[in-house]
Amino acid sequence: MARRKGRGWHGRLLAAALGVTVAAAATSVWTAQAHSGGDRQPQAGVSAPDARPQDRTVAKVAADIAHASDRGPRGVNITIDDGPDPVWTPQVLQLLEDNSVKATFCMVGTQAEAYPDLVKAVVAAGHRLCNHTVSHDTAMDTKSEAYQSQQILDAERMITKASGGVRPEYYRAPGGAFTPYSRQLAASRGMRPLGWNVDSKDFERPGVDTMVATVKREISDGPTVLFHDAGGDRSQTLAALREVLPWLREQGYSFGLPVR
Repeated sequence: MARRKGRGWHGRLLAAALGVTVAAAATSVWTAQAHSGGDRQPQAGVSAPDARPQDRTVAKVAADIAHASDRGPRGVNITIDDGPDPVWTPQVLQLLEDNSVKATFCMVGTQAEAYPDLVKAVVAAGHRLCNHTVSHDTAMDTKSEAYQSQQILDAERMITKASGGVRPEYYRAPGGAFTPYSRQLAASRGMRPLGWNVDSKDFERPGVDTMVATVKREISDGPTVLFHDAGGDRSQTLAALREVLPWLREQGYSFGLPVR
């Protein structure tokens, strides 16, 4: 799986992230990157301060990167990244409802803060929330532990507030830029690090047929499939999901959620 490569959009996001209380822009700000599920070592740096006062309602989970489905070897996990987005997230939600599929939405903190009603709609539909950091910095694994802590913990707060109190249950590093530190921090907050097995490449808009063929070819590699509901025109994503979801069911797969 190729690592997601930035194409010049981090400046706007990181500027917003430095003041995480500033409201997010009213439109989605993502442009194309490509994902990876690697686990990279952090650079030496200043250790982050204690992340947060002890929260007795949070149960620590495993810190290794999850890929498996709670439905077993024939389960499939649909994961949706980078939203919520006011144009595409409602359409993705409707499509999932039409196919009786529950998914995991990996939300960017600034997007969640900008569109809390969409976060609540995701929760109300029975889907799970995942922390995808404040500003989607795919170079997270090269930054200090203090920076990683800020990105993860502030996004946790933003998503939880936007949802009306429902906490994210997973943490997915942007571009797969996990570090041992970020995995342990997320796990200590009850967020299981979440990888993927099948990258639909929908962010690159390669064409519906190509995306469908990728999922069909690679689903035997593992159950967790990556799509997006933000970052530009997601019409190809919707069209691919309309084909992929019924096909997976026809092949004897059932739809589940990532293990925790």
